[in-house]
Amino acid sequence: MFKSIRYKLIILYFLLVFIAMLIVGVFITDQFEKYHLNIVKDNLTYTANNVVRTMIKDVDLIENKDDIQENLIKSTISLGYEISIIEGDSYNIIASTNLDFVDKNAMDVLEKSVILSSLNNRVTEKDIQSDNAESYRIKHMAFSYKEDQSDNLDYIIYGRASLDSVYRTLSNSTVILLRATVIALLVTIVLGYLMAGSITVPINQLTMKALKMAKGDFRQRVTVKSDDEIGQLGSMFNYLTEKLDTTLLEISSEKSKLNAIIKHMEDGLVAIDGKGQIIHYNPSFLSMLNLREKDLTDKSYDKIIDDYSKDLEYGAILQKSISNSSENIIFENNKKRILKASPALFRDEAGRISGAIVVFQDITESQRLEDMRREFVANVSHELKTPITTIKSYSETLLCGALEDKELSKNFVEVIENEADRMSSLVKDLLQLSHMDYEKVVWEMHHLDLREIVTDSVRKLEVHFQNKNQRLNMQISDEAVPIYADRGKIQQVIINLLTNAIKYTPENGNIRISAQVVDKNAIFEVQDSGIGIPKEDIKRIFERFYRVDKGRSRAQGGTGLGLSIAHNIIKQHKGSIKVSSELEKGSIFTVYFPVDNSVDIL
Repeated sequence: MFKSIRYKLIILYFLLVFIAMLIVGVFITDQFEKYHLNIVKDNLTYTANNVVRTMIKDVDLIENKDDIQENLIKSTISLGYEISIIEGDSYNIIASTNLDFVDKNAMDVLEKSVILSSLNNRVTEKDIQSDNAESYRIKHMAFSYKEDQSDNLDYIIYGRASLDSVYRTLSNSTVILLRATVIALLVTIVLGYLMAGSITVPINQLTMKALKMAKGDFRQRVTVKSDDEIGQLGSMFNYLTEKLDTTLLEISSEKSKLNAIIKHMEDGLVAIDGKGQIIHYNPSFLSMLNLREKDLTDKSYDKIIDDYSKDLEYGAILQKSISNSSENIIFENNKKRILKASPALFRDEAGRISGAIVVFQDITESQRLEDMRREFVANVSHELKTPITTIKSYSETLLCGALEDKELSKNFVEVIENEADRMSSLVKDLLQLSHMDYEKVVWEMHHLDLREIVTDSVRKLEVHFQNKNQRLNMQISDEAVPIYADRGKIQQVIINLLTNAIKYTPENGNIRISAQVVDKNAIFEVQDSGIGIPKEDIKRIFERFYRVDKGRSRAQGGTGLGLSIAHNIIKQHKGSIKVSSELEKGSIFTVYFPVDNSVDIL
């Protein structure tokens, strides 16, 4: 209880008032005592000098002692006062208001020390405790007189006054002061309790509000009832909670944004504390490493990552940080996906390492594209190098004297022309692909009949069928096959597919061509009885420069870009192409276009 500031303040107020009342009481009592004692002294002095001395001055004390006694008894002397007249030579009491002292020696009945002291000091006083236990002290005063110029003592006026009334009054006054002190202390306790409450109650309220804030309720406010320091403290508390609430809302909002970003980011992310335990991760991390949430239960980061790469262990990350190595780590997961891990350490405010963050990126596609780019560059370089080498060697031969032989020089020039045409065709196909990639192709879209384009394309290649004695089976629908397309680009696709069928189908082979409407699709299909395509190569035949059998394909001519261009043209027409093949039995290429129902084609 006494730990409370309220009770400490009450005790402080109590002690202050108690000490103040004690000091005031002691001072008043002392001054009261001195004041009344001085009154008694003054009264005795006045009586001795102005009453008794006047009575006996110039009078023979021995001869007139009876008259002096009578006059002394009749004189007005205050109650409680006693006056005795002592003869100077014998120290006998010749007159006294106390009849028992008359004719007795003063040294026997009065205070001897006072009498003797007065001989030297003329006036002597002394307060002596009475023999009566119920009485207080008695003031003794002796006044010695020498009426003539001689050194002989004439008489001594000895006065006594009871101090009983003085100290009784003083005692009553002390009791009154004590009662007043007790009342003042009680009032102090009550007022102190109320005044301390005006301080402690708001502080207790602030404490309770702060406790609720510590538990997470930041909506706490206090009622400000004054403009003093306590009121200002309450106002500052309200301001603090308001700012804190606003700040926490902003932090919560930012945290929600950050969590949403982390949760929905494609890259995997995992955060590790300084002990190597996982403290945060996103769904992409689980997906990339083929993990489930229960797989992380009671497992450290190192135990999980060990199955993929030792270089990603927490200790290895710390070691790389010490050596200032920022190298990314590339590894393959159990789904044959290529992942790139980028670790980074984070520190606390003191600069100590608190943990690490590792970001995982699936670079399978980018790696594939990079491989394709390298392969593409290599293929282009090879495709250009071969005709350039041929042209250079034949040109050098001509310059070295082959021009003399007209027949030989003619053959050489024809070879140079063919290689130049081949290079021109390659550049033309590359430019077309580039225009498609950057969407620079101008499409001349019209309402067309697919049957007419197929028939025209077959007519243009008829001589090639005849040269290889290939049997052509045309299965063209009797009804229109309407499409909305660029005629030139669609014919390029059909000619490319037919040319490939002719190239890879042996002499006397069979080629079937069909064009018809099935459901909502306009379908063009080419089937041959050629060499076929291995299953593992089917998914790659539309890649640029990809050849199933590079030696045989290059011998057959072409740039290796035809199917890639055809695939892009079909996609631009919102169509699709499918391939099925079997080695040594042939292939089937099926192209699907959306049917154009906007107009009727007769």
